[in-house]
Amino acid sequence: MEKSTVYFTDMHVTLRENLQQKLTRLIKKSGMDQIDFQRKYAAIKMHFGEPGNLAFLRPNFAKTVADIVKEHGGKPFLTDCNTLYVGGRKNALDHLGSAALNGFSYLSTGCQILIGDGLKGTDEVLVPVENGTYVKEAKIGHAIMDADIFISLNHFKGHEMTGFGGAIKNIGMGCGSRAGKMEMHSSGKPHVHTEKCVGCGTCRKQCAHDAITLTGGKASIDHNRCVGCGRCIGACPTDAVEAPIDEANDILNCKMAEYTWAVLHGRPHFHISLVVDVSPFCDCHAENDIPIVPDVGMFASFDPVALDVACADAVNRQPAVAGSLLEKHGHQHHDHFTDVSPDTNWKSAIDHAVSLGIGRKEYELVTI
Repeated sequence: MEKSTVYFTDMHVTLRENLQQKLTRLIKKSGMDQIDFQRKYAAIKMHFGEPGNLAFLRPNFAKTVADIVKEHGGKPFLTDCNTLYVGGRKNALDHLGSAALNGFSYLSTGCQILIGDGLKGTDEVLVPVENGTYVKEAKIGHAIMDADIFISLNHFKGHEMTGFGGAIKNIGMGCGSRAGKMEMHSSGKPHVHTEKCVGCGTCRKQCAHDAITLTGGKASIDHNRCVGCGRCIGACPTDAVEAPIDEANDILNCKMAEYTWAVLHGRPHFHISLVVDVSPFCDCHAENDIPIVPDVGMFASFDPVALDVACADAVNRQPAVAGSLLEKHGHQHHDHFTDVSPDTNWKSAIDHAVSLGIGRKEYELVTI
């Protein structure tokens, strides 16, 4: 069976080569510089880190990727979409402020930042998902779909719902608009937290389906009319409109894979994962626990599926860091991610991505 190639280098440096230079060498050895970037827009999808979390990738790594794109005549920009939950990245203004707080700027990265789904998370493109089992039209951030080339720059870490967050998570979940994220996370439709509602009517004005009414100074949503677009969530000034986070984890993973297909299909793409500061939970938390394993290294591939599998295999070969949640939970499942979050199953995303033709599980690891 044909294998995908995944390139790897560890985190050791010399007096002649620092980590950014080593990442440059890895990327060029992997072949990213063979993409035709000339006069093309290149979206570099990454996570800017929730304020309070310190496990996110430093902006220096983003600059390394952006510099290679510019070296070959491309126009790179960093991007992410707004979050579904309330936090420091729920709209474009807060999102850009959080990115700046965490050190992301034109000076530190060499390129601009565009929030993919706009001010309130409603600027989206409906992308048909061929052979989608769970998603017929993925709701992807407009700026991301406008790009000619897509590059994912991933911080590989654990995740409390998907097992781990790597390339598929960064692409599928990260590129979904607010409505897209709701579709992946939820099997239902939004509802109003009445104690937070001030009866301003902003949500009702945004609803194109007359599903929202005001009664007694409080909004309510008629789920028979609601189509689950999520615009009311972004519009509410008090965060009173909420989406139920109730989708089964396996289905969440499969939806995430289908969103990944929508983002990647029909254009050049390349993927980079840094297996460092492997926190047990997502960078969307406003805090991060100590890493569960020692730093492993940097990986790159044209195949995001093989990349995720190679990173997971590398993490599972590592010993638990003393005092980490992994050590405390023990090794009951022969899989570090399942040991930390037993209700997850990261392999469901991998298997579904393979069935969609996104990539292969089998890989050849080339160490540089």
